[in-house]
Amino acid sequence: MPLTSYDGLPRASASSVGVDPDRLIAFLDEVKAAGLDLHGFMLHRHGHVVAEGWTWPVDPNEPRVLHSMAKSFTGCAIGLAIEEGFLKLDDRLVTYFPDEVPADAAPRLADMTVEHLLTMRTGHVSNTSGSVWRGISTSWIAEFFKIPLAYAPGTEYVYTSAASYMLSALINRVTGQTLHDYLKPRLFIPLDIHNETWDIGPDGVNPGGNGLTAPVSAALKLAVLHAQDGLWNGQQILPAAWVRAATQPQGGPDSRYGYHWMMKPRPAFSALGVFVQMAAVYREHNATLVLVGGMKNSAEIVPSIERHFPAVLGEDRSVKPEADARLEQRLASMAERPSLISNCTAPEDSKRVFAMAENGLGVRQLSFEFAGDVLTFELTDSQTTHRVQVGIDHWLNGLTSMPGRALHHGYEFNNAQIVAGARWLDETTLEMTWIYPQTAFRDRVVCEFKEGGVSFARTVNVNSAGREQEVLVGKKQH
Repeated sequence: MPLTSYDGLPRASASSVGVDPDRLIAFLDEVKAAGLDLHGFMLHRHGHVVAEGWTWPVDPNEPRVLHSMAKSFTGCAIGLAIEEGFLKLDDRLVTYFPDEVPADAAPRLADMTVEHLLTMRTGHVSNTSGSVWRGISTSWIAEFFKIPLAYAPGTEYVYTSAASYMLSALINRVTGQTLHDYLKPRLFIPLDIHNETWDIGPDGVNPGGNGLTAPVSAALKLAVLHAQDGLWNGQQILPAAWVRAATQPQGGPDSRYGYHWMMKPRPAFSALGVFVQMAAVYREHNATLVLVGGMKNSAEIVPSIERHFPAVLGEDRSVKPEADARLEQRLASMAERPSLISNCTAPEDSKRVFAMAENGLGVRQLSFEFAGDVLTFELTDSQTTHRVQVGIDHWLNGLTSMPGRALHHGYEFNNAQIVAGARWLDETTLEMTWIYPQTAFRDRVVCEFKEGGVSFARTVNVNSAGREQEVLVGKKQH
């Protein structure tokens, strides 16, 4: 592995830090054999990145939507705010939002504390996903106070992004800064994390449970920081006592949750986002494993992780060049580009425009302009015309604002990076693949051109809701 890096982290060979290269290969092979969509990983041990692999077209230099990994960054802000005297764990939430609490609020709402938010023991009966609130343009603070309390705060664990949002809102109230602005000089800059962005909700608050886009190495650095009890390059970034409290079970003997850290996969603790964005810390082995993917849930991959980790983390540091070379070859194979080959000859250059039948997506027109080995696809809805340039039998990199909120966990990506390719399945059926390399999402679009019309069927690899969009049909205009 090269000693230079794109993220400022030193590199070393796997065997030189006691990592078994062949056992790591076995883990990767098991994940692949199970059909799990792993987009990339990084393994860090004893101060060095010792293995990393990325599936095409993921670029580790580019930021990625980290989903609920953001929660562990939010937990850091609360720890720092407590250290700086802005907050205490037993502070009651309502005291900071006197004007937002409704007059008919449940009496026990007054008992909800900062610690209850950190440990997901708010009293709520179910999760409020960011995918729900992203579609709401009014105050999310007001939405939080509308949620009924099924339990007394501090009793039942119910994971909810609403709790993380209110922690972020608290940072706004007590510091006068957004969560992102507060963390920038205290966490992001000291850890040499750059190119990160954080969404802003209608209250001017960063969604503390999600909405953070940053390079995958940012998650690795956060995890390594916690493996080192808050110490980074000789500087105490986070209070050591806070890190220890945050990364152990809180809220009872059966708890599997700390202060915005998960107590899995065993025996690690982790920052965990939907579709498997995971940073797992094996503190006793001075190791951190980061995975990003497009999987239904972490339960699909956790058994494989627990079979191979921490077993892969040995103490024999004798260098094994042949084993390291096998690992490097296996890692390089992850980046192989899939081929696109049509089953028939592409049609002659043409432009096909279709007026779409009334539909729930508000799509009015589809346009397909074929020119050599490039397709310019346009979708017109009630707002504007969205465009994707697609390679025929090859891949094209580009930018798009193609709508897809319902398929993409409530996110609407504007000017997003896309890698798009297409092939003809037969003389009337075109299959497009749209890969969003900074996300977990990969869309498949099948268009059938028959009898002067078109059908347009779009699906996605993973989603928190439905994975199939309404099939659109239209008639050819010219």
